Amino acid sequence: MTKRAAIYARVSTDQQTTRNQIDKLREVAAAKGWEVVAEFIDEGISGAKGRDKRPQFDALHRAAVRSEFDIIMSWSVDRLGRSLQDLVGFLSELQGNGVDLFLYQQDVNTTTPAGKAMFQMMGVFAEFERSIIQDRVNAGLDRARAQGKTLGRPKVGDEQTEARVLELRAEGHSYRQTARMAGLSVGKVQRIVKEAKAEKMDVYVTKGLDDPDNHDVVEV
Repeated sequence: MTKRAAIYARVSTDQQTTRNQIDKLREVAAAKGWEVVAEFIDEGISGAKGRDKRPQFDALHRAAVRSEFDIIMSWSVDRLGRSLQDLVGFLSELQGNGVDLFLYQQDVNTTTPAGKAMFQMMGVFAEFERSIIQDRVNAGLDRARAQGKTLGRPKVGDEQTEARVLELRAEGHSYRQTARMAGLSVGKVQRIVKEAKAEKMDVYVTKGLDDPDNHDVVEV
């Protein structure tokens, strides 16, 4: 049975053209006896952008799920994306829907045993890439700690900012009003108030006082 093929082409700038890619892929399809039933073209869009920023690539995905073709043809792996992990994820999606992939420059054709083996090798390299990235992240964290850098969430603000927040709350302003007047987010204001309340409770516990609300302090 004749295979139904879909062509995907992409160029990064408006000054480039997809014409050469499409002409060559049509020629290959004809030589292999495949019928080109759809063409998806993204022009002036970087391969680093995700699926949501490439409308025709997104349409290609959706058409593949609907089994509108049997194989996707593209000029090169970098036309599909810049990440090996993304490519392997894309290939897994295609295979899950019974769709093969042909890449002209890399001579990848998953309709053949050699092409399927190449796909499996790509999976191994993608896992290797993930390990390298994780190792680099961990090395960077270790280096930062060795240099005395503080990691994690930055502190809410300096003492003046905290004092201003507590003052505004004591005057009866809501969290939202306080946030606007102090130039902070509502979440940060809430954290400042919560931390201040916790510190006040610690003081009373330390001094052996039983009811902090009965003493002359500013309520926050």
